[in-house]
Amino acid sequence: MKGILTILIVALMGYAFSQEEVGPLTGNPQLMATKTTVISKVNPNTFDSTFIYTPDTISLPVFDDFSSSKFQKYNANFTDPGVTSVLVYHLLDSFDVPLPSNAVYTTQQTFKRTYVVSTTSLNDENFPPLGVKIGDLSSYPVTHSYVPVYPPYYIYDTVNNLGDVDPNPDTVWVSGPDVTQSSARQFFAPVNDLSKIWMDSEAFHNYTMALNPWSLGVATFDGLDEFGYPYEINSAITNYADHLTSKPIDMSGLDASDSVYFSFLYQAQGLCDAPETGDSLVLEFYAHDLLQWNRVWSTNGIPLSDFKVAHIKIANPDYFKKGFQFRFKNYGGLSGSLDHFHIDYVNLRTLSGYQDTLFKDFAIVYPVNTLIDEYTSVPWDHWKNNFAGKMSPSVQVVVRNGSNISENNQNGQTDVYYGGLLEGSFTLNAQTLSGGNINYDPRTTYYSYHDFSSGYHFDETKPGDFQEFEVITTASAQFPNMTSNDSTFTTQIFENYYSHDDGTAELAYGPTGIQSRLAVQYDAYEPDSLIGVAIHWVPSVDDVSDKLFLLTIWDDNNGQPGNVIYEDDPFFPRQPQYEYVKNKFTTYYLEDTMKLPVSGTYYIGWRQFDADRLNVGLDMNIVSNDKTFYSIDGGVNWPNSSFEGSVMIRPIFSTAMDIYLGIEDKELKEEIKVNVYPNPTNGQVKVETSGEYSGVQVMNMNGQVVLSTNAMTFDLSPFENGVYFIKFNGSSKVVKLMKY
Repeated sequence: MKGILTILIVALMGYAFSQEEVGPLTGNPQLMATKTTVISKVNPNTFDSTFIYTPDTISLPVFDDFSSSKFQKYNANFTDPGVTSVLVYHLLDSFDVPLPSNAVYTTQQTFKRTYVVSTTSLNDENFPPLGVKIGDLSSYPVTHSYVPVYPPYYIYDTVNNLGDVDPNPDTVWVSGPDVTQSSARQFFAPVNDLSKIWMDSEAFHNYTMALNPWSLGVATFDGLDEFGYPYEINSAITNYADHLTSKPIDMSGLDASDSVYFSFLYQAQGLCDAPETGDSLVLEFYAHDLLQWNRVWSTNGIPLSDFKVAHIKIANPDYFKKGFQFRFKNYGGLSGSLDHFHIDYVNLRTLSGYQDTLFKDFAIVYPVNTLIDEYTSVPWDHWKNNFAGKMSPSVQVVVRNGSNISENNQNGQTDVYYGGLLEGSFTLNAQTLSGGNINYDPRTTYYSYHDFSSGYHFDETKPGDFQEFEVITTASAQFPNMTSNDSTFTTQIFENYYSHDDGTAELAYGPTGIQSRLAVQYDAYEPDSLIGVAIHWVPSVDDVSDKLFLLTIWDDNNGQPGNVIYEDDPFFPRQPQYEYVKNKFTTYYLEDTMKLPVSGTYYIGWRQFDADRLNVGLDMNIVSNDKTFYSIDGGVNWPNSSFEGSVMIRPIFSTAMDIYLGIEDKELKEEIKVNVYPNPTNGQVKVETSGEYSGVQVMNMNGQVVLSTNAMTFDLSPFENGVYFIKFNGSSKVVKLMKY
């Protein structure tokens, strides 16, 4: 018994240190696919076929509330009007004339060697260096300079006893000469789009990562580049990361008497990773004539709070020039989506003042994610058959009165379009929008919920196997404001899956501990067959793509996961997979593309082998953690997740879309009933089964097979004490066994 108690104590200690965790992302899945679209060069390691853009100059006022993208796109084609090019050569002669295309040299010293037969001696004569200029084509502009180069061959000659020179000396060519002629063409394109403000796009324009922004959209700074990749992956390096740089601005003709002010909002952390006190957000101004960037404002990492106001008067005459610019940059960790800052309402204008810090704008704060009750998406087949009562009675709309005084409320509206045609509308009651108040209180954010359960519903008669509807929500107040923030657009998708989340991950989530389990609750509209599970994995601090898990599905036990109704074969475990495509989920089909009948409430998730957090995406904008359960004690207890958000795991059903997925009509194999005893055991094990028995395989905690037998009684005494798994051949049934 002492041995058993020791094992149980060790196991309980393991559970005590198990838990659920969230962590930062090390990549941005919304951007990571973009890197593959960068223009391919004709010649690698050169600037060949790349563009240099000449920015246009914009005028005051300069304003961006980030409700839409004002980031300049650089997508010129070689044949566009105004595009010019220069062809630059690698090798030039002393007169700067390009050498022939077949010019070949070497930087090795080469020579002519003569063998004199009469004296049996060797005479070497080095070739003199040639007058060749070499340019580096890896970056433009190219500077050419003299580099000693030599003919790419050696000459071997012979002088015979009569003093005659061999008329046909041997020539030995250098293998792989390192100096050859090549060229690169640099293209130049003018930029002419006064509606765009920003020259670069390292900062991420988004609608989901800030906490209670003052309007739709912010620019977010972290440790990821414009393609969503870490600047320095797998490192502890901190340095400047994202830059957000304005186009050149014409400030000529202005001076301090014009009362020029620069304002913006900023927030640390938001719904993402908190910056440390050593991290910072910096604002710099560019003095064009001095060719100099100057720091004018900065803030260190601060605790999460509402957005703060920065308000700066510009009085330095160095800035009142044509070509003035400003830029934001952040200092923080470079190994991932870390140390976040967000900015909004960037405003550079004249005729302002020290008191001009109001942002008088009524705005919708977040997109409206779904009009369906409980879910952001459901299978189209299920909707067609069960649409009655499935429109949401509590559609969330978040608005903010940015005025410093109370403002009159008024009704808003949600319109549904299909194929560009209006299908139905809902009225957003004014008093509901303002939290039951007659007016909107000054500088207040309102979360309201609106009943869409009656009236219009998504038309179930639309033809096709999947559908998309466009949803536009509008809300406004009576005072003049920026109308771009009065509406939000989303797409209601019906395919072959259910989802709680909005498709974007702000954090990485998962339980920790050996044999931990994660389960997400769903309720099927109708009895149907599951064919797989889609999981949105996100890269976090540690790469766990080599870890193993078993896809698992449970039935319901009074609102918690109950019996396992499906689990992967332990011999064929799954692994997390990072999909570098925007909002991509990895689909795991059930074994042998079988179909698992489910009805009512069920749970999908995994059982993991290792203690490491597996890092599934956590959507922080939709709160459904009451649907997320985890277990760290073998499935005995199932607490709800304490992290508000939606775990990004979706069930995939057998629908009319199967034909596109290649899913065959195979039914789930009937499970046999088994009994393994004694358990725990000191070595001897007996098995009983209700069906045909074809032997077992015994695996240790590492998934290694330590014993394979057809006997119904076997001995584990030669093996170490610990936990083993008994896998029944011909079945997905697995029994956990403890040996002491």
